[in-house]
Amino acid sequence: MSSPTPTSTSVPSDDHQGLARTLGHGQMAMIAMGSALGTGLFLGSGEAIGYAGPAVIVSFALGSLIAATVALSMGEMASRHPVRGGFGTLAARYLSPFWGYLSRWLYWIVTVCVTGAELVACAAYLAYWLPGVPIWAGILLFAAVIIGINLFSVGSFGVVEFFLSSIKVIAVLVFLLIGAALVLVGVPGAPAAGFVELTADGGFAPMGWSGVWVALSVVMFSFGGIELLSITAAEAKDPARSIRTAARTTIVRLAFFYVLCIGIVLCLVPWREAAGTGGEVATSPFVMVFDRIGVPGAAHVTNLLVLIAALSAANANLYAGSRMIHSLASDGLAPRFAAHTTARKVPAVGIALSSVGLIGAALLAFSGVGGVFGYMMSLVVFAVILVWVLILLTFLSFRRRGITGATFRMPGGSVTAVVGLVGLLAVLATVAVRPSMQVAAMVGVPAVIVASLLYLVVGRRRVDPRDIDEAFEEAESMR
Repeated sequence: MSSPTPTSTSVPSDDHQGLARTLGHGQMAMIAMGSALGTGLFLGSGEAIGYAGPAVIVSFALGSLIAATVALSMGEMASRHPVRGGFGTLAARYLSPFWGYLSRWLYWIVTVCVTGAELVACAAYLAYWLPGVPIWAGILLFAAVIIGINLFSVGSFGVVEFFLSSIKVIAVLVFLLIGAALVLVGVPGAPAAGFVELTADGGFAPMGWSGVWVALSVVMFSFGGIELLSITAAEAKDPARSIRTAARTTIVRLAFFYVLCIGIVLCLVPWREAAGTGGEVATSPFVMVFDRIGVPGAAHVTNLLVLIAALSAANANLYAGSRMIHSLASDGLAPRFAAHTTARKVPAVGIALSSVGLIGAALLAFSGVGGVFGYMMSLVVFAVILVWVLILLTFLSFRRRGITGATFRMPGGSVTAVVGLVGLLAVLATVAVRPSMQVAAMVGVPAVIVASLLYLVVGRRRVDPRDIDEAFEEAESMR
């Protein structure tokens, strides 16, 4: 049975469909950092420590290597094809229109859920200082801030995200300097801690090396957000140079920050104590380190940092979601009006549609419904793994056709991508032993089935290869 002839749905080429190329390579790197360097480092490390003990350092090192394969493969492909829709449009070309459709919709769901959840976190951090302010009011306040930033222009978004991410980077660097001094040199009244704590309670791997594997299912998502390297390529001033710089520096910084920060925490705080933090600001592993040297108001300092981290991540994810829906609309796989851009080349409709997570978060907080965000984040976990797998499969197809990056190549090429795939499949395998991963599968699999059915019923009839070709031709002319 022959497939139906695609209906032509090409978006007219006018001044209200395209995106502006105004992002510098420093901004691109910081946007990806803004999404990946979030509350997972400042507050979420305790859960991973609980699974592996001090050996969680190995989990973070392995996680950074897997994330590097994804980031560098995206960087190589995007340096050749800086297309709107990033990895999703690349999947449509090098795998099939269906996989391009699925990867973009999955990632849009990720951004919507993460944006809403991060704003809930922002509101909770605000309530730490102003307990009289309802959570829903805090959500609406911060939602107005990030929507305003995204609507103004991509240039203003890049400047603000660069500033917010820079604050986080500086905070981490200060922590590393103070922590290294405490571990190696000591301070007046506190001799050097050394590395005794790494083996003091049950050895380096008290939960066995299987704990390192299970902890991977937690730490991998500390690196979520590197996908923005591919998405921002369509709005880069100099895509080839910017992507090369951003891809390399982002993953190095993330690996350096995560591995060293966790290592310092575990040298200074007994691992069982660090594992029992429970996600509370006042008992974060980072607060414990500040308290150790008597920093006054340690909880307030950390609260400010995690607020900035959450706001930056929400800002970056709203940006990513709006670009995904713009790309889908441009290819006929979302309502066509979502492809419209303002005079400043901002996809305002895409921003509005991607704000559904913010509205939903405020409504849920107002109604007092509980437990919903656990399922939302489970869906995020499952969807991100699938998206990363599709990125690496796209890269393998890209290389099989004899194509390479315009400005740099991923070391090891296809072999490295296969290693990354094996790592991601190992993370997926934790579904057998980790309950929250089982919830992720129960939520994620039906979501994929529904999306696939929608494509079969509606989407494939709207796919026009000319839309994808147009995106690649536009990217080639700007590269």
